[in-house]
Amino acid sequence: MTNNALITAGIYRAAVSGSIQAVDKWQELTEASGADDKLYELPARVLGSAFVDINRRMIPNVSYRFKGGRGGLKSSFISLKIPEILKNNPSMHACIVRKVAGTLKDSVYSQMQWAINELGLNDEFDFKTNPLEIRLRKTGQIIYFRGCDDPMKLKSIKPPFGYIGILWKEELDQLAGPEEERSVNQSVLRGGDISYDLASYNPPKSKSNWVNMDELVPNEHRVIHSSSYLQAPPEWLGTKFLDDAEHLKEVNPEAYEHEYLGVANGEGGQIFDYVEPREITPAEIANMDRLYAGVDWGYYPDYYAFILCYYDPAREKVYVIDEHCVNKASNRETSEWIMKNHEMDIRACQYGVICDSAEPKSIADYVDLGVYNAKAAYKPLGSVEYGMKWLQRRTIVIDPKRTPYAFKEITSYEYERDKDGNVISGYPDHDNHCIDALRYSLSPLFMRRFTQA
Repeated sequence: MTNNALITAGIYRAAVSGSIQAVDKWQELTEASGADDKLYELPARVLGSAFVDINRRMIPNVSYRFKGGRGGLKSSFISLKIPEILKNNPSMHACIVRKVAGTLKDSVYSQMQWAINELGLNDEFDFKTNPLEIRLRKTGQIIYFRGCDDPMKLKSIKPPFGYIGILWKEELDQLAGPEEERSVNQSVLRGGDISYDLASYNPPKSKSNWVNMDELVPNEHRVIHSSSYLQAPPEWLGTKFLDDAEHLKEVNPEAYEHEYLGVANGEGGQIFDYVEPREITPAEIANMDRLYAGVDWGYYPDYYAFILCYYDPAREKVYVIDEHCVNKASNRETSEWIMKNHEMDIRACQYGVICDSAEPKSIADYVDLGVYNAKAAYKPLGSVEYGMKWLQRRTIVIDPKRTPYAFKEITSYEYERDKDGNVISGYPDHDNHCIDALRYSLSPLFMRRFTQA
């Protein structure tokens, strides 16, 4: 059955089940246009080569998972496809979800704005930000945006007519596992005879992550599509993107394979795969011209952690060169240790001592006690994940004798697992004080890109 026949049949089946308002809208539109059987189709110019065939073959009632590396155009394709499906199915609405609601506006909502503009359809849609919604003017069809962190908001969506027949799960791997994915599907895709279940994600590095393992389970109603930046027109990506990819390919082929080609090449649940444990000599440190310092506040049982490190951008290596980790120490005691052991080092830190912003009074204490360049870390929503991914793609050179606490944390830090032993995406918020201090110290380097993303 053709897409057109499926659409027509679906509308009249919807009428039988009570969605007569949608049929009225369809009839109203077709009478006005004089074209009862005219489909809207994506123009060829907007499709990357990896999506030409899958676009032609997509049918309803099949789950489509789009995976791949950075620049693979997965989200671009789905965001372009949604307006096409809506315009050809006037009884349908769409819902786009991410794990955390606070990330929607600057990611998938902006992505949909881009797609609609790229298709030259701006005049056909209205855009609202409170709540986040995009509405097709002629029919009143709505694109909803929801976070999975509030299940009740998913279940409570009530379209003014018809049903939600399009679901896009962006960053699928951030869901807790297949059970949460099923729950999202059941909450959103209710009613109607045809629906489109779409998901996109960069495969997590660990082969044992739930989304990588789930891919191996046979499912005749699911299509898994892979793409990478190599299939995208170079002019769409830009010189900087391509240069960064080639640089990483040269300095860290494994990280390149995972990040840019979308290959899950990690064997276990470890978070930091590129660790180089060895002695860091005084001669090496003497040649380190730009140091970074960070603090994660703690008292007891969580310990306070200070980290001093160096970053070599040419080789994309982070050197952890000193630490101070203590329980039950006052701000005066820890600041005195810093000034006694690293006064000249921190005064030379271009960005100062970057501290966890959760304790502004402690930061003020540090400034008063002589650590004059102590500053709060900038932590907008999503910055933890961004910073951790930045660290994960670098080689971390660490000396177990110099920094035993950091060495233990970094080498033993693993993804959590569900009750079935599947690796869960996300970063555990425990046993990571040195890791947090390290991330704060280097945040001025990667936060510039985060704010531009």
